[in-house]
Amino acid sequence: MNELRDLRDYLKTKITGKTLYALPKQWFISHYAGKVSIKDGRYFVDPYEYFAFLIDYILENDKGFDYSKSLAMLNGEVKPIWIGKGKIYGALPRATAAYNHKGFGAFEPEDIFGYKESGTFLKMIALLPYLKNMGINILYMLPISKMSNIFKKGEVGSPYAVKNPVELDESYHDPLLEGISIDEQFKALVQAAHMLGIRVVLDFIPRTAARDSDLIKEHPDWFYWIRIEEVASYKPPHIPELPFKIPDPADLSVIYSNEEVKQHLAKFTLPPNKLDPKKWQRVKKMEGDILSNIAREFGIITPPGFSDWVNDPQPTWDDVTFLRLYLDHPAESQKYLPENQPPYVLFDVVKSSKFPGNEPNMELWEYLSDIIPSYQKRFGIDGARIDMGHALPASLQDMIISKAREIDPAFVFIAEELEMKNDEKAKREGYDCILGNSWYAAARPREFYKFIEETVPYLKVPFIASCETPDTPRIVVRENGDKLKYLAPALLYFAPNAIPYINSGQEIEEVQPMNLGLDNNIFGKTVLPPNDQFYGKLAFFDYYALHWDKANDEIYNYLRRLLSIREKVSEFYDGEFRYVYLNYQDGLTANYSFWKDNQGLIVLGNLNLAQGRYIEVFVNETAGREIEVKSVKVITKFGAKNLPISNSNIIPYELQSGDFVIMLINREL
Repeated sequence: MNELRDLRDYLKTKITGKTLYALPKQWFISHYAGKVSIKDGRYFVDPYEYFAFLIDYILENDKGFDYSKSLAMLNGEVKPIWIGKGKIYGALPRATAAYNHKGFGAFEPEDIFGYKESGTFLKMIALLPYLKNMGINILYMLPISKMSNIFKKGEVGSPYAVKNPVELDESYHDPLLEGISIDEQFKALVQAAHMLGIRVVLDFIPRTAARDSDLIKEHPDWFYWIRIEEVASYKPPHIPELPFKIPDPADLSVIYSNEEVKQHLAKFTLPPNKLDPKKWQRVKKMEGDILSNIAREFGIITPPGFSDWVNDPQPTWDDVTFLRLYLDHPAESQKYLPENQPPYVLFDVVKSSKFPGNEPNMELWEYLSDIIPSYQKRFGIDGARIDMGHALPASLQDMIISKAREIDPAFVFIAEELEMKNDEKAKREGYDCILGNSWYAAARPREFYKFIEETVPYLKVPFIASCETPDTPRIVVRENGDKLKYLAPALLYFAPNAIPYINSGQEIEEVQPMNLGLDNNIFGKTVLPPNDQFYGKLAFFDYYALHWDKANDEIYNYLRRLLSIREKVSEFYDGEFRYVYLNYQDGLTANYSFWKDNQGLIVLGNLNLAQGRYIEVFVNETAGREIEVKSVKVITKFGAKNLPISNSNIIPYELQSGDFVIMLINREL
């Protein structure tokens, strides 16, 4: 069954010829043959006619395969090495594909014409040609599972507050496709992506769940519980004797002797089915929200989540709660606990990878390890990022990875490892790449130099080469962002072991972060002008639309050019890595090179953002052998040109502040 064709056929039956639906110019297909009117830079179309035409355009790539299977399975790939050639676009579909389709007034999640202005799977299909044109071959989407709408931090639920991990969130249903299920719409999105050679990677969260999770009704003992009167004062205990750290076994005696910890433990209670089994049978059959009924009838509730770091200043995660991975307490902590202590949450419990219990909650583990296979079987996804995988017990993590690989041996797993030193650990655990912290280094010139020179060449797995992520500030608003928005992608995307990553909105110079989770503070959400509709709003928790109408195409074209060059010189990455031998080095001239036979790829970046520099590249010393230099092509942010140099071992170059150059030795593009 081809859901994409079914969508196309349905849309064609609804064509009206009325051009009332606005699209930004970036989304618009230039060769569109349907009816269109242009006003104030927006393209007004009949949405049924436009989306049908667009799907027909994508279907031109249909080679008759079953595109509801992963591309690896279609290509006969048996190892997940394709991630190494990936070029990723990270999207939160709700915001990435959001737009004011009525073309006037303010953005509304659903407007007066019945158009859904927040993002949908249909509109993500419409963005695929835009991504393909940029050079993207992996679409990574933040969680799209059914979200919770309680304990919200803003106007709408967070994608990480997962109410049901095996169901898709109905908010992604487009009313233009009335009567077509959300599953069918997502199947069509995956099929369209696969036809264009784009793989689909999703985010999964096995460590936490929404506090009103659908699982509570059948499995209340999979959750932790506190008395309602304790909610207002509930927070991670402060341990003054310890620094900000993940606890070690040696810290447990200090932690459990702390008075605040003792008070914290006393807040917990047994699950409702253990408190009163007969009453529980009655309550679970009640109409309405299960958590509200439990709170009213039992006076208990699921507690908020919090960090596994002792003395972490961030507040509780009020919209999520931890799943109870063990039926007993952490083995190392049991001797410190009072008798008959109910199941509880503390730093060690959160970090069950480091502090496991003795009795795994195997029914829950089986459920969690079957989530990704269900998406593989239903939709044919290509890979997954595991949120908080570092906190999972090793055996559970292995179950999750091995079950997915039984279906698709080339299925890719991305580790949420922000510390680059955990690359070997991630590889050992079965992951194929790590997130890393390039976004942090890129904003700090001396750290960026060390990152490029000392870290990335020696990684055991590739890293996601990002200058911004959904959790970080935008690169364009960093100090010297006007230079870093060019320099950081160039140095990162061509680095050894790099997987180029573009964060949704980066390509149109969006300034507002999507979340404040990393390297940011509360003022980070006030970068927009106060008169902007989205001032103070975060896409993780509020309705948000990227500023498509205010964007120009400069950075989009720049990133597209970088990715195109990266693809054209990809054979160098199978060659020999060498540092560049320069006339001098002050710890701010980032440099690396790759060599195959007598051809070389040299990348240089001036991380001195205030001063330019004259440099000389010594070719033979860089290559480690004698190279007859016949031609030198230099690529900058402005274009490419041939240097009038040949038969010389020395290449002189003026590198402006915050600028970069890519040199191709004896190689044309």
